[in-house]
Amino acid sequence: MVPVALARPVEPLPLLVVPFLIAAVLALAFTPAVRRLARRYGMLDRPNARRVNVVPMPRAGGLAVAAAFLATASAFLIVNDQQHLVRLPSSIGQGELTGLLLGGAAAALIGALDDYFQLRARWQLVGQAFVAVLAVALGIEVGSLQSPFGGTINVGGLLAAVVSVVWIIGMINSINFIDGLDGLSSGIGLIAAITLGLISIGGQVGIDSQLFVAILCFMLAGALAGFLRWNFHPATIFTGTSGVMFLGFTLAALSILGAAKVAVALLVLGIPIIDTFWIIVRRLLSRRSPFTPDRGHIHHRLLDLGLRHTQAVLLIYAICVSLGVLSLALSGTGQLYAFMGIVVIFGLILLVLTQTTVAEDLSAESYANGHSGDAPGPSR
Repeated sequence: MVPVALARPVEPLPLLVVPFLIAAVLALAFTPAVRRLARRYGMLDRPNARRVNVVPMPRAGGLAVAAAFLATASAFLIVNDQQHLVRLPSSIGQGELTGLLLGGAAAALIGALDDYFQLRARWQLVGQAFVAVLAVALGIEVGSLQSPFGGTINVGGLLAAVVSVVWIIGMINSINFIDGLDGLSSGIGLIAAITLGLISIGGQVGIDSQLFVAILCFMLAGALAGFLRWNFHPATIFTGTSGVMFLGFTLAALSILGAAKVAVALLVLGIPIIDTFWIIVRRLLSRRSPFTPDRGHIHHRLLDLGLRHTQAVLLIYAICVSLGVLSLALSGTGQLYAFMGIVVIFGLILLVLTQTTVAEDLSAESYANGHSGDAPGPSR
């Protein structure tokens, strides 16, 4: 790579907007082709009592997102190596770049295997662990953690590797658990990518340039924006496990590589992370596997309260945007405290929603038992 001294000063806005648009156009064009392939090979999400779709829906849309991002990122790396547009941060070398691109491609392909074969949860977890270990082996590691008492805690060696693997696997599963409505996970990913990109070029960056990481974040956002055209309600294709794996891995890797770091990503992606945390707690308390699917997620609760599909998605978008703005306004310690507070508040909200929907279900059941002559209505 070119030395820092040879990098020419450039306007950052075109370097953010142009890759965003290229990735968006590519995803917009790739998605119909992926949709045809999914239908041809039977990669379909079929309706059941837990899902909201009422007809079989093509999966594996994440392959279009991954292809658009990886193609745009690879082309940019080639051009940047020749034209010296942006210097790389001192923390990013060839190994980290290889880990990001190779790990993203591996995540998407492993996810596509599940889209086709419908693998059991244990094998999905093995695939997640593989891409996480691959990324760490190539240099993508958490070097420090934000301390709730101020400052940072440096980590290294085996501890850094373990923290990084857990972070990547946790992020993948957070995206997986929130992926229950049309456009939900892809829209949340779009908001998160833009926020991480803005923070990478914001006041928290310091002297070391993070424009390079910001460009990668905006590429990811562009790929998601192009795909969202086909994925927003009423969707014609789902992200599938390929999209969940790729998006979760890439967001986790970019949060490690960029100035945003883990504390910011915790807040920006607060909804899927906290939803995952409370869902796992609830399932363990009821002595079930944490990977047992059910309708206990926040988006299911919103639907049960009477919100329409699009209303529930837009409400969660709005919350994510608010958390993104909060992450831009707060310092590292403030972001961590805000996240801890949201964990508690979110848990209380889920508890209230759970009690409300249970009470409504019991009331409806009691009414049905007392009016046996009435025709039963649809049940969630």
